[in-house]
Amino acid sequence: EKSNVVFWTGTEIFGVTKNDSGFSIKTSQNMIVTCSALVIATGGLSIPKIGATSFGYKIAEQFGHHIIPTRAGLVPLTFTDDTSKLCAELTGLSVDPSVVSTGKTKFDEALLFTHRGLSGPVILQISSYWSETKPIHVNLVPHLKAFDWLKEKRKSDPKKMLRTVMEELLPNRLADALAAVSGHDGQMGNLNDKKLTDVANILNNWTLIPAGTEGYRTAEVTLGGVDTKDISSQNFESRMTPGLHFIGEVLDVTGHLGGFNFQWAWASGFCCGESLS
Repeated sequence: EKSNVVFWTGTEIFGVTKNDSGFSIKTSQNMIVTCSALVIATGGLSIPKIGATSFGYKIAEQFGHHIIPTRAGLVPLTFTDDTSKLCAELTGLSVDPSVVSTGKTKFDEALLFTHRGLSGPVILQISSYWSETKPIHVNLVPHLKAFDWLKEKRKSDPKKMLRTVMEELLPNRLADALAAVSGHDGQMGNLNDKKLTDVANILNNWTLIPAGTEGYRTAEVTLGGVDTKDISSQNFESRMTPGLHFIGEVLDVTGHLGGFNFQWAWASGFCCGESLS
């Protein structure tokens, strides 16, 4: 109010045109709004139930901007068949810390099993780097070399069952489930090096291929967006259409968890606003 800002709520924009004096915006209230500068701060496609749409991308394309293909980011991963069933049985169980990697990228945070697959900070982080059909690698015990540890256990506790030994490292339900997945549950003394290697690989390098993600419905951010090469890094003005600005998540900028995406939205908005004030 101090800055004489006018808000129009419940108003849909039907179109934007450029003229010699600036921009004309046609609205659902049968009004034509004119302005010398137009700022697109419409965000990405994440969480459509709160109103996320592709409007900002359409405006950008209208004025000649390239859109980097979009997809859900910072989002839970889903699985099919046996892995999906396993995750559902372990819903609510977490492992902290765990290390999850794909390609050359890895994160070290908490992992959470859900009825749809895997979530938790470490999965949300890696989801932004994961590509369809590619595996992820889960290290459930990053603090030790599982094979060496299992060999010591075989020597010191040969009559203990594998699942009981694994319960020393993991929550009981997870230990029991993974012992079954290995196919080698039995007394430690009966497990040769090959079988211990199989178990160690599940503990230190559990390889899974996600079927997909939960999509924009639960994604915290949208990857991709308006290509930044045609946007000024000083005031976020279009290099192609003077007076047109893009800020926040509509741009092809994505941060990690921890408030970085909020900070990007605030910082880009501040810089743009300062340049226009």
